[in-house]
Amino acid sequence: MGNNIAIGKRIQELRLKNGLSLTEVANRAGVAKSYISSVEREIQINPSIQFLEKVSNVLGISVDQLVNNKETEDSDPTTLLDEEWLELAKNAMESGVSKEQFRQFLEFQKWQQHNKN
Repeated sequence: MGNNIAIGKRIQELRLKNGLSLTEVANRAGVAKSYISSVEREIQINPSIQFLEKVSNVLGISVDQLVNNKETEDSDPTTLLDEEWLELAKNAMESGVSKEQFRQFLEFQKWQQHNKN
């Protein structure tokens, strides 16, 4: 039971560290905002594994890291990919964009930015 109580505070800590609102986490995870709030406030102390999987995915950590209060190897939240970036990368891969094409696109963007200034 001790771990369950810590989970709510851990979710809140990671959510705030990542600069996410309750609404953003709820929308990205596909769960009710009120439920996340009740977990964070320790009203709901027994969240399901499905809930933990959805929320930990949004927070950029594994369920194990969430439940066992483990730090990620790179705990700088600015280096974690958010769901939208992951989805964009997946879409690019599925549409046949190669890594080399993507690198060329990035280089072109850098060139454009440099020449604007």
